[in-house]
Amino acid sequence: MTSPEPTSERHVPVMRDRCVELLAPALEKPGSIVVDATLGMGGHSEALLAACPQATLVGIDRDPQALDLAGRRLAGFGERVRLVHAVYDDIPEVLAGLGIDKVSGILMDLGVSSLQLDEADRGFAYSVDAPLDMRMDQTVGESAADVLNSYSATDLTRILRDYGEERFAKRIASAIVRERSVQPFTTSARLVEIIRDNVPAATRRTGGNPAKRTFQGLRIEVNQELEVLERAVPAAVEALAVGGRIAVLAYHSLEDRIVKRTFAEQVRSTTPAGLPVELAEHAPRMRLLTRGAELPSESEMAENPRAGSAKLRAAERIRAAQGGSTTNWAGNRRNRGGDAG
Repeated sequence: MTSPEPTSERHVPVMRDRCVELLAPALEKPGSIVVDATLGMGGHSEALLAACPQATLVGIDRDPQALDLAGRRLAGFGERVRLVHAVYDDIPEVLAGLGIDKVSGILMDLGVSSLQLDEADRGFAYSVDAPLDMRMDQTVGESAADVLNSYSATDLTRILRDYGEERFAKRIASAIVRERSVQPFTTSARLVEIIRDNVPAATRRTGGNPAKRTFQGLRIEVNQELEVLERAVPAAVEALAVGGRIAVLAYHSLEDRIVKRTFAEQVRSTTPAGLPVELAEHAPRMRLLTRGAELPSESEMAENPRAGSAKLRAAERIRAAQGGSTTNWAGNRRNRGGDAG
């Protein structure tokens, strides 16, 4: 059920002003196009459109409910807004479908959105009992309950350890397999109870809710978040015109590591060692706009607890690809059963 609160009051965009500050210089020319690749409820997009009157927005999200709410929030900008239901690694296909070659700015605000956390029946929150869904697009794919009830103990351990960074992954996975043989998992409260019963008492007393890491791991697996991000950041770089800028907000180390690595590859010269001059075709393709990962201010973290783990990185495209790109960023995807931000 959708909250009656206006979207602008429900949603506090993380590091909104800094994202606008970083992207705005690339959006000053008439006809500039900015892509909000993870539109959510449109808070960042609203700020960008207000600050950059020459810019047109392409908003992408896999969540139909988010697209509906963002569309109402951004309706006042009229034809400057074009919204698309897709996963954000589909940036090349989305732009091609709109007849767009290159763009001037791209924003990615990763992870689960405020909308998804706040809607109890989505199953993202471990603090309320709800169906174990966790799909950002509820029209396609396996739910968290499907994962819990069908994956092997080995695969569950991998997910909780690698994606949830859970120290007691093997113990929790074994308990899940044991308990599902008695009764399949359907709602979150039972899973939270089993997790709590299978971590040491000292862990339960510190570090917040012990289910946090398991829920993170399940959410990442259900939505293929890291696989999508691995494809999306290089695809976004390819979509940028020279002078175009990209800003990415990550919320845990696994996401930030992918962004950091991709940016590092783009700002590095590939001129063979020993050559006395920089070869034009091997010069860096981007320059960093942030020194490492920028963090939210203490005042923002106090006002918006969801900003606490955010890390912002940004870069600018400074060179076109020599001879064009032949990389197919759409390739090697797992079958998602259709479009699914």
